[in-house]
Amino acid sequence: MSGNDSPRILVIRGGAIGDFVLTLPVLAALRERFPKAELEILGYPRIAAMAVDAGLVRAVHALESPGLAMFFTPNGAFDLEWREFFARYAIVVSYLYDPDNIFEENVKSCGVGQFIAARHRPDETKPIHASEVFLKPLEQLTIFDGDPVARLAINSGEPSGNYLALHPGSGSASKNWPEEKWRELLEYLLAKTTLQLLLIGGEAEGEKLQRLARGLPDARLELAEHLPLNRLAKRLAKCCGFIGHDSGVTHISSALGLPTLVLWGPSREAIWRPLGERVRVLNRENQLANITIENVIEDLNALGMESFLEAV
Repeated sequence: MSGNDSPRILVIRGGAIGDFVLTLPVLAALRERFPKAELEILGYPRIAAMAVDAGLVRAVHALESPGLAMFFTPNGAFDLEWREFFARYAIVVSYLYDPDNIFEENVKSCGVGQFIAARHRPDETKPIHASEVFLKPLEQLTIFDGDPVARLAINSGEPSGNYLALHPGSGSASKNWPEEKWRELLEYLLAKTTLQLLLIGGEAEGEKLQRLARGLPDARLELAEHLPLNRLAKRLAKCCGFIGHDSGVTHISSALGLPTLVLWGPSREAIWRPLGERVRVLNRENQLANITIENVIEDLNALGMESFLEAV
């Protein structure tokens, strides 16, 4: 591919929000290596739309499409439309779980120029960051120096002042700071600062958000419940900072370049932590119960938010 800087490239990426954000460095590295390429994603549109908004890719195609099911069957009979779809690409980089190479062989049979099979998840026995793992297969395209920091350049319009975003949930209860601690933090921030608070949650966290917000002043506290991710990213981009757990929303905040404080629990920090110049991971021996309000305020100060945290 060395003589062609404008191939059509498809990156196939399933997985959760955090997995996708940690694969953004792959898109950036491909964009830098092939600046004129038509770069597209086969994935989950509700997640991957962020990459379109950030100008990293030109289009997203739905991985849930029924016609793709046959590509996971040995010697499947493929829909002509999908055969023609894959044949359009000079390069396909796939992060799908495909232990028997069935999907790979079927896609190759459509006439793809080069198929690169990549790990869908890191090997957790090795302390190599997920983004480094996802970048590694690009060495086949002579890309050796991709930046592992996920970045989302989303134009959100005018900043909305002193909003601090807080996401008290994650994909697993074991990764969550105790709810009573979150309530204590909200009360502290409302009493001791002039910050506006944006409390974020998905569909599974609606009741928790309602409990946390109960009795607190509406004028200072706004709820953002199960917003579409591309809208949430634009809303976050206007905030002055973010506090969350090891979650997909935290990875979005970090990629947007917000001062991001991560309250860390049982995950492998070396592999899964968000990277970036404005990220602090608050880890007390992987025990969330060991994290205090004082720890949180101290780390917010260390992130450069002193001016927002001055007592009223």
